[in-house]
Amino acid sequence: MHRALTYLSRLMAILGGVMLSIVILLTVFSIVMRLFDRLFHWMVQAGFLAGLGQWMIDAGVGPILGTFELIEAGIGFVIFAFLPICQITGGHATVDIFTSAMSEGANRILRGVTEVVFAAVLVLIAVQLYGGLMTKFSSGQTTLELQFPVWYSYAIGLAGAALAAVVSVYLAVVRLIEMVTGRVMLPADLGAEH
Repeated sequence: MHRALTYLSRLMAILGGVMLSIVILLTVFSIVMRLFDRLFHWMVQAGFLAGLGQWMIDAGVGPILGTFELIEAGIGFVIFAFLPICQITGGHATVDIFTSAMSEGANRILRGVTEVVFAAVLVLIAVQLYGGLMTKFSSGQTTLELQFPVWYSYAIGLAGAALAAVVSVYLAVVRLIEMVTGRVMLPADLGAEH
């Protein structure tokens, strides 16, 4: 089970990385095109190569329509795509000033309680995202510029949120078993070292 969830979490993180790269390229391209748009309008107003400037404006060189909508949808997916891998590897930010002085048993209890809280929060997020998806789907709401259905954004985000919820529930159950039995069932967290 752990291996399958780790595989799915890594796959989701790879998809999130691809989406993040696309969003970055889209942002850079849009900014460059917006600068060219201003340059060509200046050329027309100043009379400096006005024909070229007008030709480029007429050709459609300018900001990309719906950039903000695409970035908003893409970043929503990216955030949820990285949650499962952060959860299963223990990659969330931690402050271990106090826990480093605690006993192994106390740390095991704290780890179990933390996993249960994470599971509850991530399940709640997934359920609420699903509710939002159903609301947007039934209303038929679309984005302003591109007119694509808003529920698309909710659907791609829900994939990562649902996987994060499944991973967190799995980890909570295993950590609770570890807490009760005292045996180690999962590898130690791979959290950041400071």
